[in-house]
Amino acid sequence: MNLEVFQEDGVWRARWGEQVWPCAIGRGGVRADKREGDGATPAGSWPLRKVFYRPDRAARPATALPCRALTPTDGWCDDPADPAYNRLVALPFAAGHEVMWREDHLYDIVVTLGHNDDPPVPGLGSAIFLHLARDDYGPTEGCVALMVSDLLTFLRQAAPQTFVHVKP
Repeated sequence: MNLEVFQEDGVWRARWGEQVWPCAIGRGGVRADKREGDGATPAGSWPLRKVFYRPDRAARPATALPCRALTPTDGWCDDPADPAYNRLVALPFAAGHEVMWREDHLYDIVVTLGHNDDPPVPGLGSAIFLHLARDDYGPTEGCVALMVSDLLTFLRQAAPQTFVHVKP
């Protein structure tokens, strides 16, 4: 079973079996031709790679997926010119990157998705995650976001062969 992300009546939703939840997507909509910095969520099917969580804010999620606690020195390279592009990096890091240990709660639980990572192609998008949504389901920078209870329900039942399928 896969997590299906689709638009219905102008609202983005995620279907997991019989459950349907509201979700957020990128400010640039959904695009088949994802590019770095466009704010779009890439259309397609993306495997779940690893779950990260903030141990000071959340317990380790119950999941069959690989899981690791974040640290304040975790970052994610988003610089297409760097050899570590679209990879977890240790901070401080000279090239462009995202800080994974965020002040807000969006990455208190975050799942890395297998978009442009095997191997990464510079410029085709980085840091595409499944993470926590803002209370108003405001747009992401290209990720898919769910409320904490929905993400935890999904993670309890997800398996290493589960994909997130984003429909254009």
